Amino acid sequence: MKILYAIQGTGNGHISRAREIIPLLQKYGELDILVSGTQADVKLSQPVKYQLHGFSFIFGKKGGVDHFKTWLSMNLFRFRKDMKQLQLKDYNLIVNDFEPVSAWACKLQGIECVSLSHQAAFKSKKVPRPRTIDWGKVILSHYAPTKYHIGFHFDRYDDFIYTPVIRSEIRQLESKNLGHYTVYLPAIDDKRLVKLLVQIPGVKWQVFSKHNKESYQEQNVFVEPVNNEKFNKSLATCEGLFTGGGFEGPAEALYLGKKLLVAPMRFQFEQQCNAYALKQFGLPVIWGSTRNWLPIVKKWVEQPQNHQFNFPDETAKIIDDMVKKYARI
Repeated sequence: MKILYAIQGTGNGHISRAREIIPLLQKYGELDILVSGTQADVKLSQPVKYQLHGFSFIFGKKGGVDHFKTWLSMNLFRFRKDMKQLQLKDYNLIVNDFEPVSAWACKLQGIECVSLSHQAAFKSKKVPRPRTIDWGKVILSHYAPTKYHIGFHFDRYDDFIYTPVIRSEIRQLESKNLGHYTVYLPAIDDKRLVKLLVQIPGVKWQVFSKHNKESYQEQNVFVEPVNNEKFNKSLATCEGLFTGGGFEGPAEALYLGKKLLVAPMRFQFEQQCNAYALKQFGLPVIWGSTRNWLPIVKKWVEQPQNHQFNFPDETAKIIDDMVKKYARI
Protein backbone atom coordinates (compact mmCIF):
# COMPACT_ATOMS: atom_id res chain seq x y z
CA MET A 1 0.00 0.00 0.00
CA LYS A 2 1.20 3.52 -0.84
CA ILE A 3 0.26 6.31 1.56
CA LEU A 4 0.77 10.06 1.29
CA TYR A 5 0.76 12.09 4.50
CA ALA A 6 0.46 15.81 3.76
CA ILE A 7 1.28 18.14 6.65
CA GLN A 8 0.85 21.85 7.24
CA GLY A 9 4.20 23.38 8.17
CA THR A 10 2.94 26.58 9.81
CA GLY A 11 3.40 26.49 13.57
CA ASN A 12 4.67 23.59 15.64
CA GLY A 13 1.43 21.76 16.35
CA HIS A 14 1.00 19.99 13.02
CA ILE A 15 4.60 18.79 12.91
CA SER A 16 4.53 17.70 16.56
CA ARG A 17 1.42 15.59 15.94
CA ALA A 18 2.92 14.20 12.74
CA ARG A 19 5.95 12.91 14.64
CA GLU A 20 3.56 10.69 16.59
CA ILE A 21 1.45 9.60 13.61
CA ILE A 22 4.17 8.88 11.00
CA PRO A 23 5.50 5.68 12.67
CA LEU A 24 1.93 4.39 12.91
CA LEU A 25 1.22 5.02 9.22
CA GLN A 26 4.49 3.35 8.23
CA LYS A 27 3.18 0.06 9.62
CA TYR A 28 0.59 -0.11 6.82
CA GLY A 29 2.82 0.38 3.80
CA GLU A 30 5.15 2.71 1.92
CA LEU A 31 4.75 6.21 3.29
CA ASP A 32 5.61 9.45 1.48
CA ILE A 33 5.60 12.72 3.41
CA LEU A 34 4.62 16.12 2.01
CA VAL A 35 5.15 19.34 3.96
CA SER A 36 4.16 22.82 2.83
CA GLY A 37 4.48 26.14 4.59
CA THR A 38 6.99 27.63 7.01
CA GLN A 39 7.19 28.97 10.59
CA ALA A 40 7.60 25.59 12.31
CA ASP A 41 10.46 25.25 14.79
CA VAL A 42 9.97 21.50 15.29
CA LYS A 43 11.45 19.22 12.61
CA LEU A 44 10.68 15.72 11.37
CA SER A 45 13.25 12.97 11.72
CA GLN A 46 11.90 11.14 8.64
CA PRO A 47 12.76 12.18 5.07
CA VAL A 48 10.27 14.51 3.35
CA LYS A 49 9.57 13.59 -0.28
CA TYR A 50 7.69 16.78 -1.18
CA GLN A 51 8.75 20.10 0.38
CA LEU A 52 6.40 22.73 -1.05
CA HIS A 53 5.92 26.44 -0.49
CA GLY A 54 2.17 26.31 0.13
CA PHE A 55 0.49 29.10 2.09
CA SER A 56 1.70 30.20 5.53
CA PHE A 57 0.51 32.72 8.07
CA ILE A 58 3.47 34.75 9.32
CA PHE A 59 3.49 35.45 13.05
CA GLY A 60 3.70 39.11 13.96
CA LYS A 61 5.22 40.64 17.10
CA LYS A 62 2.17 42.44 18.49
CA GLY A 63 -0.17 39.54 19.15
CA GLY A 64 -1.51 38.73 15.70
CA VAL A 65 -0.81 37.67 12.16
CA ASP A 66 1.55 39.91 10.18
CA HIS A 67 -0.74 40.45 7.20
CA PHE A 68 1.85 42.23 5.08
CA LYS A 69 4.51 39.53 5.46
CA THR A 70 1.86 36.86 4.98
CA TRP A 71 0.78 38.51 1.73
CA LEU A 72 4.41 38.80 0.58
CA SER A 73 5.02 35.11 1.26
CA MET A 74 2.08 34.00 -0.88
CA ASN A 75 2.85 32.87 -4.41
CA LEU A 76 -0.29 31.88 -6.31
CA PHE A 77 1.64 30.98 -9.46
CA ARG A 78 3.85 28.57 -7.53
CA PHE A 79 0.86 27.15 -5.65
CA ARG A 80 -0.98 26.45 -8.91
CA LYS A 81 2.14 24.91 -10.46
CA ASP A 82 2.78 22.65 -7.45
CA MET A 83 -0.87 21.62 -7.37
CA LYS A 84 -0.87 20.61 -11.06
CA GLN A 85 2.47 18.79 -10.90
CA LEU A 86 1.55 16.71 -7.85
CA GLN A 87 0.53 13.29 -9.17
CA LEU A 88 -1.58 11.40 -6.66
CA LYS A 89 -3.35 8.58 -8.55
CA ASP A 90 -0.87 5.89 -7.38
CA TYR A 91 -1.61 6.40 -3.69
CA ASN A 92 -4.02 4.06 -1.92
CA LEU A 93 -4.57 6.52 0.91
CA ILE A 94 -4.01 10.27 1.17
CA VAL A 95 -4.06 11.73 4.68
CA ASN A 96 -4.20 15.49 5.02
CA ASP A 97 -3.34 17.60 8.07
CA PHE A 98 -4.68 20.99 6.90
CA GLU A 99 -2.27 21.04 3.94
CA PRO A 100 -3.67 23.02 0.98
CA VAL A 101 -1.59 21.95 -2.05
CA SER A 102 -2.41 18.24 -1.86
CA ALA A 103 -6.02 18.93 -0.84
CA TRP A 104 -6.66 21.05 -3.93
CA ALA A 105 -4.65 18.65 -6.11
CA CYS A 106 -6.97 15.84 -4.95
CA LYS A 107 -9.97 17.98 -5.78
CA LEU A 108 -8.54 18.75 -9.24
CA GLN A 109 -7.77 15.08 -9.95
CA GLY A 110 -11.02 13.70 -8.52
CA ILE A 111 -9.23 11.72 -5.79
CA GLU A 112 -10.66 11.25 -2.31
CA CYS A 113 -8.58 12.14 0.73
CA VAL A 114 -9.21 12.25 4.46
CA SER A 115 -8.36 15.10 6.78
CA LEU A 116 -6.78 14.11 10.08
CA SER A 117 -6.39 17.36 11.96
CA HIS A 118 -7.64 19.70 14.63
CA GLN A 119 -9.18 21.86 11.91
CA ALA A 120 -11.31 18.91 10.73
CA ALA A 121 -13.22 19.12 14.03
CA PHE A 122 -14.71 22.43 12.89
CA LYS A 123 -16.80 20.56 10.33
CA SER A 124 -19.09 19.85 13.28
CA LYS A 125 -21.56 22.53 14.33
CA LYS A 126 -21.28 21.17 17.88
CA VAL A 127 -17.76 22.56 18.33
CA PRO A 128 -17.76 25.73 20.49
CA ARG A 129 -17.02 28.95 18.62
CA PRO A 130 -17.69 32.64 19.19
CA ARG A 131 -20.64 34.18 17.39
CA THR A 132 -18.65 36.57 15.26
CA ILE A 133 -18.32 37.29 11.57
CA ASP A 134 -14.72 36.56 10.69
CA TRP A 135 -12.94 36.08 7.39
CA GLY A 136 -11.10 33.25 9.11
CA LYS A 137 -14.25 31.12 8.91
CA VAL A 138 -13.95 31.12 5.14
CA ILE A 139 -10.27 30.17 5.27
CA LEU A 140 -10.99 27.37 7.75
CA SER A 141 -13.66 25.93 5.43
CA HIS A 142 -11.86 26.23 2.09
CA TYR A 143 -8.13 26.28 2.87
CA ALA A 144 -7.65 22.50 2.56
CA PRO A 145 -10.91 20.89 1.38
CA THR A 146 -11.32 17.11 1.83
CA LYS A 147 -14.21 14.66 1.56
CA TYR A 148 -13.72 12.80 4.85
CA HIS A 149 -12.89 14.19 8.28
CA ILE A 150 -11.31 12.94 11.50
CA GLY A 151 -10.90 15.73 14.01
CA PHE A 152 -9.19 16.38 17.33
CA HIS A 153 -10.37 18.76 20.05
CA PHE A 154 -10.33 19.29 23.81
CA ASP A 155 -13.49 17.19 24.11
CA ARG A 156 -15.38 14.66 21.97
CA TYR A 157 -17.97 17.10 20.67
CA ASP A 158 -19.07 14.78 17.82
CA ASP A 159 -18.73 11.16 16.71
CA PHE A 160 -15.78 11.90 14.38
CA ILE A 161 -13.91 14.04 16.92
CA TYR A 162 -11.29 12.61 19.30
CA THR A 163 -9.30 14.07 22.16
CA PRO A 164 -5.79 15.45 21.41
CA VAL A 165 -2.85 13.38 20.20
CA ILE A 166 -0.41 13.74 23.08
CA ARG A 167 3.15 13.00 21.99
CA SER A 168 4.85 9.99 23.56
CA GLU A 169 7.68 12.24 24.75
CA ILE A 170 5.11 14.29 26.70
CA ARG A 171 3.31 11.21 28.07
CA GLN A 172 6.64 9.89 29.33
CA LEU A 173 7.55 13.07 31.20
CA GLU A 174 7.43 13.16 34.98
CA SER A 175 5.21 16.12 35.83
CA LYS A 176 6.29 18.08 38.90
CA ASN A 177 6.13 21.65 40.12
CA LEU A 178 9.39 23.57 40.57
CA GLY A 179 7.52 26.88 40.84
CA HIS A 180 8.36 28.64 37.58
CA TYR A 181 5.96 29.61 34.78
CA THR A 182 6.56 28.70 31.15
CA VAL A 183 5.67 31.20 28.42
CA TYR A 184 5.29 30.58 24.69
CA LEU A 185 3.58 33.35 22.72
CA PRO A 186 5.05 33.20 19.20
CA ALA A 187 3.09 36.19 17.91
CA ILE A 188 4.47 38.56 20.57
CA ASP A 189 7.98 40.00 20.71
CA ASP A 190 9.92 38.91 23.80
CA LYS A 191 10.73 42.54 24.67
CA ARG A 192 7.00 43.21 25.11
CA LEU A 193 6.64 40.11 27.25
CA VAL A 194 9.59 41.02 29.48
CA LYS A 195 8.12 44.48 30.05
CA LEU A 196 4.91 42.83 31.27
CA LEU A 197 6.34 39.97 33.31
CA VAL A 198 8.94 41.92 35.32
CA GLN A 199 5.96 43.66 36.94
CA ILE A 200 5.19 40.41 38.76
CA PRO A 201 8.23 40.00 41.03
CA GLY A 202 8.84 36.86 43.02
CA VAL A 203 7.85 34.70 40.05
CA LYS A 204 10.37 33.00 37.79
CA TRP A 205 9.36 33.22 34.13
CA GLN A 206 10.86 31.03 31.41
CA VAL A 207 10.03 32.61 28.05
CA PHE A 208 10.58 30.74 24.78
CA SER A 209 10.85 33.30 21.99
CA LYS A 210 10.36 32.85 18.26
CA HIS A 211 11.88 36.28 17.64
CA ASN A 212 15.20 36.02 19.48
CA LYS A 213 18.19 33.79 18.69
CA GLU A 214 20.14 34.50 21.90
CA SER A 215 19.36 33.67 25.54
CA TYR A 216 19.27 36.48 28.06
CA GLN A 217 17.88 37.35 31.49
CA GLU A 218 16.19 40.52 32.72
CA GLN A 219 15.38 40.51 36.43
CA ASN A 220 13.08 37.52 37.04
CA VAL A 221 12.49 36.74 33.34
CA PHE A 222 14.64 34.24 31.45
CA VAL A 223 14.34 34.34 27.64
CA GLU A 224 15.71 31.80 25.19
CA PRO A 225 15.04 30.72 21.60
CA VAL A 226 12.48 28.00 20.97
CA ASN A 227 13.97 24.58 21.62
CA ASN A 228 11.81 21.46 21.76
CA GLU A 229 13.76 19.57 24.44
CA LYS A 230 14.20 22.61 26.70
CA PHE A 231 10.56 23.57 26.30
CA ASN A 232 9.38 20.06 27.20
CA LYS A 233 11.54 20.10 30.33
CA SER A 234 10.27 23.54 31.29
CA LEU A 235 6.65 22.49 30.72
CA ALA A 236 7.03 19.30 32.74
CA THR A 237 8.38 21.16 35.78
CA CYS A 238 6.41 24.42 35.64
CA GLU A 239 3.44 25.54 37.70
CA GLY A 240 1.63 26.88 34.66
CA LEU A 241 1.80 27.63 30.94
CA PHE A 242 1.02 31.05 29.46
CA THR A 243 0.58 30.54 25.73
CA GLY A 244 -1.39 31.38 22.60
CA GLY A 245 -4.68 29.91 21.46
CA GLY A 246 -3.15 27.00 19.59
CA PHE A 247 -4.24 23.43 20.19
CA GLU A 248 -1.34 21.07 20.94
CA GLY A 249 0.45 23.32 23.44
CA PRO A 250 -2.58 23.94 25.68
CA ALA A 251 -3.59 20.27 25.34
CA GLU A 252 -0.16 19.10 26.56
CA ALA A 253 -0.29 21.49 29.52
CA LEU A 254 -3.75 20.25 30.47
CA TYR A 255 -2.61 16.63 30.13
CA LEU A 256 0.28 17.33 32.54
CA GLY A 257 -2.10 18.98 35.00
CA LYS A 258 -0.60 22.48 34.64
CA LYS A 259 -2.34 25.79 35.18
CA LEU A 260 -3.19 27.37 31.83
CA LEU A 261 -3.65 30.92 30.58
CA VAL A 262 -4.18 31.58 26.86
CA ALA A 263 -3.99 34.72 24.74
CA PRO A 264 -5.25 33.79 21.25
CA MET A 265 -3.71 35.56 18.28
CA ARG A 266 -5.72 38.42 16.88
CA PHE A 267 -7.05 37.85 13.35
CA GLN A 268 -6.71 34.07 13.79
CA PHE A 269 -10.19 32.56 13.88
CA GLU A 270 -9.12 29.03 14.84
CA GLN A 271 -7.27 30.31 17.91
CA GLN A 272 -10.28 32.41 18.89
CA CYS A 273 -12.40 29.24 18.73
CA ASN A 274 -9.90 27.26 20.80
CA ALA A 275 -9.83 29.96 23.46
CA TYR A 276 -13.63 30.11 23.45
CA ALA A 277 -13.76 26.33 24.04
CA LEU A 278 -11.26 26.58 26.92
CA LYS A 279 -13.33 29.41 28.39
CA GLN A 280 -16.28 26.99 28.57
CA PHE A 281 -14.15 24.82 30.88
CA GLY A 282 -13.58 27.81 33.17
CA LEU A 283 -10.02 28.51 32.04
CA PRO A 284 -8.83 32.15 31.77
CA VAL A 285 -8.42 33.90 28.42
CA ILE A 286 -6.84 37.22 27.45
CA TRP A 287 -8.73 38.44 24.39
CA GLY A 288 -7.28 40.75 21.75
CA SER A 289 -9.46 43.62 22.96
CA THR A 290 -7.85 43.52 26.43
CA ARG A 291 -5.48 46.46 26.77
CA ASN A 292 -4.12 45.84 30.27
CA TRP A 293 -2.93 42.25 30.66
CA LEU A 294 -1.27 42.70 34.04
CA PRO A 295 -4.30 42.20 36.36
CA ILE A 296 -5.30 39.02 34.53
CA VAL A 297 -1.80 37.53 34.63
CA LYS A 298 -1.41 38.46 38.33
CA LYS A 299 -4.75 36.84 39.19
CA TRP A 300 -3.79 33.70 37.27
CA VAL A 301 -0.50 33.42 39.16
CA GLU A 302 -2.09 34.03 42.54
CA GLN A 303 -5.09 31.74 42.30
CA PRO A 304 -5.12 27.92 42.11
CA GLN A 305 -6.62 26.25 39.08
CA ASN A 306 -8.44 22.95 39.36
CA HIS A 307 -9.23 20.98 36.21
CA GLN A 308 -9.20 17.37 35.10
CA PHE A 309 -8.89 16.40 31.44
CA ASN A 310 -8.77 12.81 30.21
CA PHE A 311 -6.78 12.45 27.00
CA PRO A 312 -6.41 8.67 26.49
CA ASP A 313 -3.74 7.26 24.19
CA GLU A 314 -5.94 6.04 21.32
CA THR A 315 -3.94 7.28 18.33
CA ALA A 316 -3.01 3.80 17.10
CA LYS A 317 -6.66 2.75 17.03
CA ILE A 318 -7.70 5.95 15.23
CA ILE A 319 -5.07 5.31 12.54
CA ASP A 320 -6.06 1.65 12.21
CA ASP A 321 -9.75 2.52 11.83
CA MET A 322 -8.90 5.24 9.30
CA VAL A 323 -6.80 2.91 7.13
CA LYS A 324 -9.46 0.19 7.16
CA LYS A 325 -12.22 2.65 6.32
CA TYR A 326 -10.65 4.94 3.72
CA ALA A 327 -7.73 3.14 2.02
CA ARG A 328 -8.33 2.15 -1.60
CA ILE A 329 -6.99 -1.39 -2.05
